[in-house]
Amino acid sequence: MTIEEIRELIHTVCSTGVAELEVQRGENRVWIKRTAGVVTQEIHVPQQTQQTAPAPVQSNTVPTQVTVAAPSAQPAAGEPDLTDPTLEPIKSPIVGTFYAAGAPGADNFVKVGDTIKPGKVLCIIESMKLMNEIESEVSGTIVKRLVENGQPVEYGEVLFLVKPN
Repeated sequence: MTIEEIRELIHTVCSTGVAELEVQRGENRVWIKRTAGVVTQEIHVPQQTQQTAPAPVQSNTVPTQVTVAAPSAQPAAGEPDLTDPTLEPIKSPIVGTFYAAGAPGADNFVKVGDTIKPGKVLCIIESMKLMNEIESEVSGTIVKRLVENGQPVEYGEVLFLVKPN
């Protein structure tokens, strides 16, 4: 697999919203996972056996592990630091469509700054024409909502960041 092919895979993951991609060609395997603006890429290349004659040197060598991060910027004044390790992610338990409110035009279940407790309904995820209420499993304060109303979400995608109490 060439560097250009790997770059194309990274571009595909970033532009399509795919959460995770794994491609295997022969003994080469590339695994790309997108999480909150960061694309992690892991490449496995089999070790070559020793040869008696020197092999030709290729100019496009593939590293064994590469991490590509989105441009880093300091959070603006009043914006939460999303890299804070104390923040608790609330992830989607199913694949579906995210809705912040129970009906169009209704108030959102929660908004940034709200204090939540276990059992509090945070949103609805529609999956296969069923409306699934997603409840909090932690106590804390909503710091950030990471998905837009009506946006498709994947299993395990982070929906909210919560600062635990």
